[in-house]
Amino acid sequence: MPPPSPRALKLYQLGKKLGVHEPRLEDPCVAPSGTTCARTALAPFFESLDALSSRESSSPIVISAFGNSLIAGDRIVDVIREELGATFGDGGRGVLTVDRLANYGPRVRAGFARGGWEPRTLGEVKLAELPFGISGIYHRATTAKASSRFALDREPRGTLWWLDVPRAGRLSVEVDGKELARAEPQGSGQAQALSFDIPEGARYLEVIAEGRDAVVLGVVLQHQRPGIVLDTLGVPSADANLFLRAREDIFRAQLAERSPRLLLFILGGNEAKRLEWGRSKLTEVEEGLRTFVRRSRAAAPGSACLVVGPIDAVRGGSGAKRLVQRPYLDEVISIERQIALSEGCAFFDIFSAMGGAGSLARFVEAGLVHEDLVHPRGHGLDILGQLITDALLRSWVDAADPSRQAAIAPPLQASEETR
Repeated sequence: MPPPSPRALKLYQLGKKLGVHEPRLEDPCVAPSGTTCARTALAPFFESLDALSSRESSSPIVISAFGNSLIAGDRIVDVIREELGATFGDGGRGVLTVDRLANYGPRVRAGFARGGWEPRTLGEVKLAELPFGISGIYHRATTAKASSRFALDREPRGTLWWLDVPRAGRLSVEVDGKELARAEPQGSGQAQALSFDIPEGARYLEVIAEGRDAVVLGVVLQHQRPGIVLDTLGVPSADANLFLRAREDIFRAQLAERSPRLLLFILGGNEAKRLEWGRSKLTEVEEGLRTFVRRSRAAAPGSACLVVGPIDAVRGGSGAKRLVQRPYLDEVISIERQIALSEGCAFFDIFSAMGGAGSLARFVEAGLVHEDLVHPRGHGLDILGQLITDALLRSWVDAADPSRQAAIAPPLQASEETR
C-alpha cells in the first residue's frame, strides 16, 4: 500500500474507535485462464494506475462518480480525489457546474455565480421540462447577464456544455474580461459542446448568459498532465432509476467525451427508503440499477466499473426502537452485489466495512451524523471516503501479486438469484 497521509492516519485511529473494518472489495474475474484469472473487472483502471505510477502515462485518467446526496456535498469524493491524487498525481477538476444547488455548502465543483441561475435536477419529484446530461443538473439563466466565474489553475483547455433551446439568450465565455468563445442558440433542442483553448497565464474564466433562459449543462476544466480527475456526478435524492431520466443521447455523448477509466456508482440509500415507503419494488430497484450500469458501460466501453453499496441506515424512534436498522437495507445490498458481479463490475460492501449493523448508531453517538440521522457529516464522511480509497488501493496492490490471481472470485452468472 502507498504510505498513508496524515489525514488517513487520523481517520484510521477514529475508525478503530468506531469499529470500522479493513475494507476489501470484490473484483471478479472477467477473463478466466485455466485455473487462474487473466483479467478482472477493475483491470482497465488498475492498468491506468500502473501507467501513472511508472510515469509512462502523459495524460490524466478520469473517474466518473455517480451518486446521491451522500456524494453531492463532495466531501467523500474529495477524500478519494485527494488521496489518489497524492499517490498518482492531480489531473485537475473535471466536470463543474455554474453554481451550487443551494446557497450553502462548498464550491469544490461550482463557480461563483452572479445574477439569476435556476438549478434543476433529475432528483426532483416533478420531472423538469428540459433534458439532463451526465451531471443530472442544469442551470437556466433567469436574468440577462447572469454569470459564473471560475478561478483558473493553468488549465490549457475547457468545454462549455449547453442546451440549445428556443428563445434562449446567447452564452459567451470570457477569460480575464476578453471574449474567448460564444454559443449562438438556434433553438434545435440539442445539447452542444463548445470547446476552447485557454491562454497561458489566464486567471479567471467567466460564463455569461447574455439573455434570459440560456441553459448550461456543465463546464469542464482539466489539465493535460498525468494524474487523477474525479468527476462528481452526485444528485440529492437520486437513485439509479432517476439517473435514467437523463436523455440517453446527451448522456452517451458526454460520458464518451469524458472517457473515464472507472465508473463509480455510489447508490442504494434512497432505493432502500423508497422500498420502505412503498414507493418502489425490489424488481424496479434491480431493473433500474442494471439498466443504468449497462447504459453507462455502453457509453464508456473501455472503463472498469465499481458499485458501492449503501451505508448503514437507521430509524429515529425512541427507547429500544431508537436507531434500529431500516428494512430493505440487506436486500438492496444483495441486489447491488448480484448486479455488479453479473455485469462484470467490482462490488464494495461499505455497510460491512463501516462496521455493519449498528455502525451508524456509533457514528451518531460520536457526533458524526446530522440531526436527520441519515447523512454523515465531517469526519464521518471522511471515513467513508477513506474506506472507498483504501478498498481500491488494496485491490490494486493485490492484483499485482500473481499468486493471488487464482483466488480471485469468478463472476456470478446473470441468472443467479438475488440473495
